[in-house]
Amino acid sequence: MKFLILSTLSLGLSALSALASDLPPGVVSARLLPGWVDQAGNRVSAIELQLEPGWKTYWRQPGDSGFPPSFDWQGSTNLESVTLHWPAPEAIWSGDELTLGYHDRLVLPFTASPQMAEAGSELQLAMDFGVCEKICVPAHVVLRADQPDVRPDPQILTALKRVPVPSDVVPSCHMTPIEDGLRLVVELPQSNVDVAAMEVIGQPDIWVSTPILHSGTQGTSATVELVPPSASPFDLDTEDLLITLIDDAGAIEMQGCSTAG
Repeated sequence: MKFLILSTLSLGLSALSALASDLPPGVVSARLLPGWVDQAGNRVSAIELQLEPGWKTYWRQPGDSGFPPSFDWQGSTNLESVTLHWPAPEAIWSGDELTLGYHDRLVLPFTASPQMAEAGSELQLAMDFGVCEKICVPAHVVLRADQPDVRPDPQILTALKRVPVPSDVVPSCHMTPIEDGLRLVVELPQSNVDVAAMEVIGQPDIWVSTPILHSGTQGTSATVELVPPSASPFDLDTEDLLITLIDDAGAIEMQGCSTAG
């Protein structure tokens, strides 16, 4: 995959009026939506990326190629934590490679919890991410949010509806050591799966292949390979496995799998 190296771009309070020529290739606009404050005193907002037609950006687990976005909130004030609410990604094929991401526009909601509920928060985000058409481009933006609105933002509410639904199902799985890591086969609880994705919570340095789906008389299974930085077999705590299943009806998310039996 070819990458074009760019100079960094800082977007301040004038982000909304930035010219397209000032943005990374493929990016029409980048901003933090003002959002609103919920009843618990948390700020509900979203990162919005508007892309040129045909361009894409990556999900938190990009798939066969690409790189996930990273987020730095250190420029914010009165901020305790930020929880991202990822909408279910699209499956994007490029030849034999499958990547997971978003075409044209991404609204990525988040909840920002303040250190002191009585005081307002000022949100600033430094974000590194990739955008792709035929060439993949690493991009960097710095965004600041305006003051929150009084009412919830309908476009953020719509994006929240696309977040995978948590499931308490714990599927069965089987692990086999391979030369540079592990092979994991997970028996899925449903057969009509278009795309499956797997991650190891808190260990982004473990490379995870795009799962290969197999349909048989006993149901559908997903086979994935996991390779740690050591490139050798390792002990995987299956409770840290996060499994996302996507079909036409939406997406579900399961945590953990059981190797018993």
